[in-house]
Amino acid sequence: MSEYQGRNALVTGGVSGLGFGICKAFAGAGMNCIIGYRNEEHREETARWFADNGHAEPLFVKLDVADRDNWAEVRDRIAAERGNLHILCNNAGVSVFGPMEEATYDDWDWIMGVNFGGIVNSLVTMLPGMKAHGEPGHVVNVASMAAHLAGPQAGIYTASKFAVRGLTESLRYNLAPTNLKTSIMCPGLIASNAWNAGLNRPEQYKESGLGTDSYEVLAPLKDAFANGMSIEEAGQRLLAGMQRGDFWIFSHGEYTQDFDEIHDELIAALPKEDFPAERLKVEEDRRRANKLALTQKTGIDQMVGE
Repeated sequence: MSEYQGRNALVTGGVSGLGFGICKAFAGAGMNCIIGYRNEEHREETARWFADNGHAEPLFVKLDVADRDNWAEVRDRIAAERGNLHILCNNAGVSVFGPMEEATYDDWDWIMGVNFGGIVNSLVTMLPGMKAHGEPGHVVNVASMAAHLAGPQAGIYTASKFAVRGLTESLRYNLAPTNLKTSIMCPGLIASNAWNAGLNRPEQYKESGLGTDSYEVLAPLKDAFANGMSIEEAGQRLLAGMQRGDFWIFSHGEYTQDFDEIHDELIAALPKEDFPAERLKVEEDRRRANKLALTQKTGIDQMVGE
C-alpha cells in the first residue's frame, strides 16, 4: 500500500497543465485530492477525469492564491470537510514575457503576487495546522528551471522563481525538526497551456508595458510548449521524488550544460586570495550549523553558542 494512501493533498492550480498532471499522480497513489482552481471549464474536465478513472471524488476549492482571505476560507473548508491536511503542493503560477525595463507595476505585482506571494500566503495560512496535528506531511513548492537559469525575456518570472527557490531552501531547514518534509520541483518545458497566461490577466493587473498580452504575440510559444514533457510524466516524476524523500526534484535532464557553465562562471568569479582565519572559521561554523540543522535540529544553537 502506498505511504500516501488516504492522505489529504492540496494542489493549487490543479485543473490544468502540470497541476493536473500532479493531481493524476497523487490520485494514482491513493491520495485524497483537494484541488485549487479558478477556471470552471477546466474544473469540469478534471472532475470527469476523476470519475472516468475510478478515483475518489476530489474536493474542489475556488482559490486565488494571491487572496489571503480566500486562503483562510479554503483552510477552514478543508478542515471542515476533509480534516487534517498532509500534502501541500504549491503549484499555481503565471508568466509574462518581455524585457524588464518596459514592465509596469501591474506586470510586477501580478507575477510576484501569484508566483511568490501565493506561496507565502499558503505557508502562513496552512503550515501552522499541518505542524500542529503531528501527522507526517510534505510541503512541495513548484518553481521552474527559471529558478536557476535567467534569460532576456522572462525577467519578472525568473525573479519570482528565484525567490521561491530561496524561500524553499530556507524552509527546508525550518521544517527539519517537524513532521513535515520539504521539496522543490524545478521542471523544464511542459506540454501545457502555460504559454497563454497573459491572455487571462485579472482586471486589476491589466496595465502591461510589455505588449505580450495578445494571442498574436503569444501564439508562437504554443508550438514550443507542445514539444514539452507530458503533464502525466512530470507528475509521476514529482511523486517519485517525494517518495524518495528528495529535496531537489528535477524532471528534465537536458540542463547539465547550463549548470556546468553557471558553476564554472561562479567559481571563476570568486577572488583568488588569502583570507583571514577568523572569517574562514565563521563560514566553517555556518556550513556545519546548516548540516546540523537538517539532522540534529540544533544547527543555529551550535553556530551562535561556540
